[in-house]
Amino acid sequence: MATFETTLLKKEPIAKDTMAFTFEKPEGFEYKAGQFCDLILVNSTELGEGANVHTFSFVSEPNDDVLVLATRLRDSAYKRELKDLSEGTVVKIKGPFGHYKLHKTETTPAVFVIGGIGITPVKGIITDATHKRLPHDITLLYSNRYPDDAAFLEEFKQLAQENEHFQFVPVMTKADADKWDGERGHIDADMLKKYVSDVSEPIYYLSGPPGMVQAMYEMLVEAGANEDNIRAEEFGGY
Repeated sequence: MATFETTLLKKEPIAKDTMAFTFEKPEGFEYKAGQFCDLILVNSTELGEGANVHTFSFVSEPNDDVLVLATRLRDSAYKRELKDLSEGTVVKIKGPFGHYKLHKTETTPAVFVIGGIGITPVKGIITDATHKRLPHDITLLYSNRYPDDAAFLEEFKQLAQENEHFQFVPVMTKADADKWDGERGHIDADMLKKYVSDVSEPIYYLSGPPGMVQAMYEMLVEAGANEDNIRAEEFGGY
């Protein structure tokens, strides 16, 4: 897989303990919405070879002239160094990798059941589908503890206004009723069936922490989803 050199253009907080990083798009670099890359901190003095590499999904659309990655800022040596990168720093990306992308059959609905920072590949997929005016019916159930934890919350609300085929269901597991008027609690079969009329019909996409992905997989199967139509991407160690 090819490796490309690129430069950090800007970084900005997008949710609690969550930051987006915008890089130049190297000439000749192409990817599909939902794919990911390895980000290599080539000038690191603290991280040894192998420790200076981390995997991130593309938040940006394939047609954008920049590459945007986003991550939770955990207390690891790599994440500390990434957070402190200065604009103009040169890094390398290797990729793209992955097959987590929207299916081609336009008449089959897509349902995304997503936890936390697992939203990163989904942001690119749904934005890309909206701007290309794809006719897929898409539902996103997006689980976080509190609204402040939810990256791209306002962006998805805007996409739902732009795209008549896109239904956005943000879900907060810890938010009090007086501070959140949307869905609360954990995503379960009853909540799924509230927004998906025929549970057996869609192709499902899961992404987030491994425990959440496994729990949602089991919930979908018990609710009547076709196991062959469940696609998962686990975000371990992020």
